[in-house]
Parts: sequence; C-alpha cells; structure tokens
Amino acid sequence: MKRLYSIVFVLMIVLFSSCKNDKKELSPSLKEKENKEAISKIDPSYQQIGLDMAFTTKSQLGKNLMGTMKEKGAVAALEFCDIKAISLTDSMATFHKARIKRVSDKTRNPNNKANNTELKKIELFKRMLSNKEDIAPIVEINNDSILFYYPIITNVMCLKCHGTPNKEIDTKTFSTIKRLYPNDMAVGYSENQVRGVWSIQFKKE
Repeated sequence: MKRLYSIVFVLMIVLFSSCKNDKKELSPSLKEKENKEAISKIDPSYQQIGLDMAFTTKSQLGKNLMGTMKEKGAVAALEFCDIKAISLTDSMATFHKARIKRVSDKTRNPNNKANNTELKKIELFKRMLSNKEDIAPIVEINNDSILFYYPIITNVMCLKCHGTPNKEIDTKTFSTIKRLYPNDMAVGYSENQVRGVWSIQFKKE
C-alpha cells in the first residue's frame, strides 16, 4: 500500500511539473492571444486618445509634406523632412502634452531608430498585416502612463522616396537621399508594408 501511495505521489509531481512547463512555454500565437486579451481590458478611450494624437500629427506632417512635393517635387520634400519633420512632430507632442515619435527598423534619419520594445511592436504589426488580420493599436499601461503603438503603412505616395531606386525613386531624388542620409536604409518598400510605428506616451487620466 505504501508503495502504491509513493507511485501516485510521483505521478502527481510529474503531472504538476508538466503543467507548469506548458504554461511557461507558450507558443507565439498563444502569447499574442494573451496580449490581445490583456489589451482588451484597458479603457478603450485610451486607444482613441492615442489614435487622435497619431492622426492629427500625421495630418500636420502630411499637409506640409504633400504641399512641398506638389509645389516643388520629391527632392524638396526630402529636404523638408530633413529640416522640419522632427520639429513638427515635437510641436504636436507639446500641443498634446505627450511624447510622440515616428520610429522604424529601417531608418533614414538615425533619430527615428526604434528601440527594442518598438522593434517588437513593428514585428508584431508585420505579422498581423501578413496574416491579413485586422490592425488595431497596441495600448499598454506603465505606472501612470499609457503607451500607444500604431503602424505606419506605406502607400503609393510613400514610394516616391521609399520605393526602389531607379523605379519609383528617380535618379535625382535618390542622389539627394544619399547626400542627406549617407547611411539610409529606408528604401526598397512596396505598397502596403509596415514602414514603422507611431510610438506615443501620455499620462493616464
């Protein structure tokens, strides 16, 4: 009888350990599911606040960039981005009382380089886009702050400066890119690809 109890006890330990290991070694898809479930419990108004900040900043940048491109061409638009894009983003951050960044894994301006956390979000959005999933913002809470991430996705207009050299990017534009950004990595995109993310931080209400 004692031997039977010992065998049962050992089996229980093995089963318990197995359950613990299964919990620790979640597949990427299960991890993403858990992340989405956690995000869904966050106040949805924070998602809307982040989207408003991203879209109003995008609108301000786009209005100035498109105006320059239409009036003076892609080369002038590149020079505008070199001088004005970050300062315009910073002014919108001041307006919204937030930290607003546009970051990428393939940078043009090194000041827009994504950190490790942002790189993971970029990879997640790339997988979502590749799997034809609905793209939703990522919203996380960090103490008294809200962290918001949303993808920057290429369109036809983006390719004039971020497409393939000597195809979407003309020779003059490409030579300007190399002059302004000798270490540029932000070419070779096609339409509907993740170019980077909006990385926004604001106070929790």
